[in-house]
Amino acid sequence: MALKVFINGTLFDKDEARVSVYDHGLLYGDGVFEGIRSYGGEVFRLDEHLDRLWDSAKAIWLTIPMTKADLAQAIRDTLRANGIQDGYIRVVVTRGAGTLGLDPNRCSHPQVIIITDHIALYPDELYEKGLEIITVSTVRNHPAALSPRVKSLNYLNNILAKIEGLQAGCIEALMLNHKGEVAECTGDNIFLIRGGRLSTPPNEAGILEGITRQVVIDLAREAGIDVREVPLTKHDVYIADECFLTGTAAEVVPVVKVDSRAIGPGAPGPITRDLMKRFKAVTRG
Repeated sequence: MALKVFINGTLFDKDEARVSVYDHGLLYGDGVFEGIRSYGGEVFRLDEHLDRLWDSAKAIWLTIPMTKADLAQAIRDTLRANGIQDGYIRVVVTRGAGTLGLDPNRCSHPQVIIITDHIALYPDELYEKGLEIITVSTVRNHPAALSPRVKSLNYLNNILAKIEGLQAGCIEALMLNHKGEVAECTGDNIFLIRGGRLSTPPNEAGILEGITRQVVIDLAREAGIDVREVPLTKHDVYIADECFLTGTAAEVVPVVKVDSRAIGPGAPGPITRDLMKRFKAVTRG
C-alpha cells in the first residue's frame, strides 16, 4: 500500500503528492516545519510541537489556514491511514504559490502538508557505542539575522555544516555561534556532563529550542541532576566526562569523541545511559 500524504485536507498517494513549482517554500525556503514522533500510535508532545509551529509561523508573518485542533486531528488521521504506530511525522507549511519575486503578498493560500513515515537517523550500534563528531567551520546563523527559534524551511546553514562533517567522515557535526561558543549540532541539541552536573547551551547561544531537549532537562531534574543552561566553549566539550545529543529523530544518542578527542573514557557514560533509559520509558513505556 502506497503511503498517503496530507495536503490541504486531502490524502494523496505518495507519488501523486504535489505542490506548485512556484510555491515560495520551494523557490525561497519560505515556510516552516516540525518533525514529530509517534510511539504506539500516540503522537509525542504534540501540543508543544504545534505551539512551536504556530510561533515560527507568526514570526515570519505566515498564517496557518487551520486550527491547532484540526491540524492535530489531521496528523492522527494521516498516521492511521498509513497504519503507522511508531513513526516520524513531518508537518510543513509553505507560503504557497506566488510569482518569481520575494513579495509574499503575491502568494496564494499557504500549503499544509503532513508526511508520516519511518525514520532511523543513526544505526542502533551508535546508541551502544556512541558517535564521533567534529567541530565544523560553518558558523551557526547569527540570531540577529534570523532567529534560530524559527524552524524554517531554509536549512542551508545546517546542510553546509552537515556536508563539512560528512567530508570529515562524521555523520554529525558541532556548530559554533558568532561568538565562538558552542551552539548545536546540524540537527540535534548538545549536552555535556562534568562532575555530575548537566550543561547545555542556552537559547541565547543561537539554538533551536528542542522539544526533546526540554524533555531530557525535565527528566534530569526529576532524577535530582543539577542542570544548567549556560554558554559553553569547545574547551568545555573537550574536558567533559560525558556528552550526548538530543533531537526528535535522534532521541538521545551518546557522543564519545569530539575533534578526535575522547570524551571521558571514550564510551557512553552512566548518566547518559540513565537518561537514555528514562527517555525510553517516557516514550515507549
